[in-house]
Amino acid sequence: MLLACACSTAFLVSYVLYHLRVGSVPFQGQGWIRPVYFTLLGTHTVLAVTIVPLAMITLARALRGNFERHRRIARWTLPAWLYVSATGVIVYFLLYHLYAALGA
Repeated sequence: MLLACACSTAFLVSYVLYHLRVGSVPFQGQGWIRPVYFTLLGTHTVLAVTIVPLAMITLARALRGNFERHRRIARWTLPAWLYVSATGVIVYFLLYHLYAALGA
């Protein structure tokens, strides 16, 4: 779990640095995929912001050996973290590779 946290932290730092340099990238998709994309992006963003303090609390409780309280919060942290991870990949694909995959 420490390695997972380290990898997530490294990704977050690289993501923020990338977007500080590049800025915002507009979604080019049209039609039915547009509301799908923005729904995924919205839920991903809200949970991504939420997961940072949630993961820090979960990790701190485990490191302190407070496993009863750790388990209580980890029940929420793990599914949220998995959702953010999966939707992040989907959002990335839709934003940067949708037209290439469709041959547009």
